[in-house]
Amino acid sequence: MVHPVEIPDPFAIARRSFLAGAAALVAAGTLATGRAVAAPPRRFGHGTFQIDVFSDGFITLPDTIIAPDAAPAERADIIRRLGGRQGTADIPVNIPLIRAGEALILVDAGSGDKFQATAGRLRDNLLAAGVDPGAVTHVVLTHAHPDHSGGILRPDGTLSFPNAVHHVAAAEWDFWMGPDPAARYPGLRDFVPGARRDLGAMAGRLVRMRDGDEPVPGLRVLATPGHTPGHISLELAGDDGLLITGDAITNVVASFEHPGWRFGFDTDQEQGIATRRRLIDRAAAEKLRMLGYHWTSPGFAIAERHGTAYRCVALS
Repeated sequence: MVHPVEIPDPFAIARRSFLAGAAALVAAGTLATGRAVAAPPRRFGHGTFQIDVFSDGFITLPDTIIAPDAAPAERADIIRRLGGRQGTADIPVNIPLIRAGEALILVDAGSGDKFQATAGRLRDNLLAAGVDPGAVTHVVLTHAHPDHSGGILRPDGTLSFPNAVHHVAAAEWDFWMGPDPAARYPGLRDFVPGARRDLGAMAGRLVRMRDGDEPVPGLRVLATPGHTPGHISLELAGDDGLLITGDAITNVVASFEHPGWRFGFDTDQEQGIATRRRLIDRAAAEKLRMLGYHWTSPGFAIAERHGTAYRCVALS
């Protein structure tokens, strides 16, 4: 467990600097938007489920967030392999819509208008594909960071998915809505108002989940803390198994090839590393398919052991 410290946290400084810069660019309307409009969703079958992977656009992250433990040459190579430039990379946002009988389950809600201007495309892409947001029956949040929960509310303050039951881990709710979460983790100070706004908006339609719960039959909650205290992943029954990892495994290069490296937006760095290792090792051992929120679109892959680490093998 990470405890409050009295010296400056370098990760907190990097996070706050990045978030302040991104917020200023959004307010000024100067972030590039030309590449944010996504292709139609990609459809996959899994057992009795149908999965459509929608894009919310992309977010741009600096190399100091993606791989803060890497040497400068290693960072440059990771950015190059991610198709980035000048120390930043455009990171996809993949959002699964799962059909299970009469249920229509959205896993995470994207950014809405609450984060970077290159994201927030989920609603438009749902409508373009003929999906009425009012038909969504369940919204399951992996955690309450702005690129996952900012889309809970429309710009007019109404719920984006007004008829859905909203699900979040009890530990995630308790952390963000409890007394002064930033006192425990000072690096999260800029995230707290947005998380409280988004979680508070769903309070009247909320189910608080615990490890092993099933929002719908066959969709099981896995506690994967570290990125946030109550972060969850999801396991979908059927076929050879499927893990929806959220941000427990954030990057197709750094997370797999260097699972012991920290990620700049993880709340508890050491717990994040332990969770990531455990999840990837299980996926590799059991040959589980995975769907990653920020992986190369559409985000489906398997993990293969490679030396003392792993490699991410994309699935078409």
